[in-house]
Amino acid sequence: MRRDVFQAVADPTRRAIIALIAMQAMTPNGIAQHFDSTRQAVSKHLRILVECELVKQQHKGREIYYQLEIDKMKEIDNWLQQFREIWEIRFNQLDDLLANVKKEKQ
Repeated sequence: MRRDVFQAVADPTRRAIIALIAMQAMTPNGIAQHFDSTRQAVSKHLRILVECELVKQQHKGREIYYQLEIDKMKEIDNWLQQFREIWEIRFNQLDDLLANVKKEKQ
């Protein structure tokens, strides 16, 4: 079953893993050291992130390193952009309203 990226980022542990490996590739053991869960639990989260193509595996010798797939993160950003535009319009409307209230008080 192919999961979508929003399923992956819905979980706080997976979001934390994404933030952790955003700067550098890490092994499952290296990632697991940052969490109060078993390596098996972290591996399950990594498997889901790989299935969603948010993270890719790279084999170096006997180790597997996980790194963020930044292009897939852009999919999330593109979806969020529509909401950013709505928020900006509403904040601008609020700024205008506050400026009018301030002007009326003077």
